Amino acid sequence: MPRRVGLPGASELFRSTHAVAPQTEELESEGNGRVSSGRVRHDEKITVYVSAEELLALEQARLTLRGRHGIAVDRGRIVRTAIGLAVADLVANGDESELVRHLDVS
Repeated sequence: MPRRVGLPGASELFRSTHAVAPQTEELESEGNGRVSSGRVRHDEKITVYVSAEELLALEQARLTLRGRHGIAVDRGRIVRTAIGLAVADLVANGDESELVRHLDVS
């Protein structure tokens, strides 16, 4: 007798994944002497392809932050911070921003 596999319904497939989370990634004191990681839930996701050298440099940066500076963060947080810094520089400096200078190939 063939077994029928139950498939999830539309409500399970399209359920809301929004969660209430703090909107900061800064380290915060929890009141008991411990410091929270500052991790937040992100609602959007992108895929970025990098070369082996870029991935190695990112991992080395993560280890440097941890070893020399005592900052334990994951690669995603480093990337999100770098994006924030690049966008802020673009807004503040426009044509003179590092982003424009590095990407302008004309």
